[in-house]
Amino acid sequence: MKKLIIFLLIGTLSSMFVNSQDDTTASNDFSKWQVRLRGLVITPSESATIETIGGDVNISNAFIPELDFTYFFTENIAAELILGTSNHDVKAVNTAAGNIELGDVWLLPPTLTLQYHFTGGALKPYLGAGVNLTLFYGADEGPVADKVDYDSSFGFAFQGGLDYSLSDQWFLNVDIKKILIQTDVTVNATTALGATVGADVDINPLVIGFGIGYRF
Repeated sequence: MKKLIIFLLIGTLSSMFVNSQDDTTASNDFSKWQVRLRGLVITPSESATIETIGGDVNISNAFIPELDFTYFFTENIAAELILGTSNHDVKAVNTAAGNIELGDVWLLPPTLTLQYHFTGGALKPYLGAGVNLTLFYGADEGPVADKVDYDSSFGFAFQGGLDYSLSDQWFLNVDIKKILIQTDVTVNATTALGATVGADVDINPLVIGFGIGYRF
């Protein structure tokens, strides 16, 4: 399935690139860089398969600042890199041992997408797709577990957004991303539960951003 998605993504972007080459003027008279500062609302769509004790997982929402950079290869084709980090409370729920507080963990999810920007007028929509690497750090195990380990995640990301020009340089932005994040979690709870429990956790957050950008 992943190979099929990658094949379709490459084919679609290649087609967009060829079409944009036809539309781009020889002068290349456009801003090649954009930087944006956004506020993000991160809403996980979590689910889990928990060994031994069963149940599910609950992961809190987060609101964070985020910085991103976009480079335009042509007027239509661009690549965006987002930089931000978020903290989330984690709880195992409806398990055989009841609800278990698992503290909190920080996520560092650099995400790179290729985008197609529609041109014309002050309102410029775009669509994008790419890849995400999520690193977990600073885990606090909470009152029950002795230690909680999270494996890094590599997955796909999909986005859509709008830029609204205030001037030639400044613009407002709204952006929506769906990021596919999956991690294997190991909970060492031998002191409280007499067991070490593994879990396959899908986080898959919806990320909604609002902010301001500058072209140069």
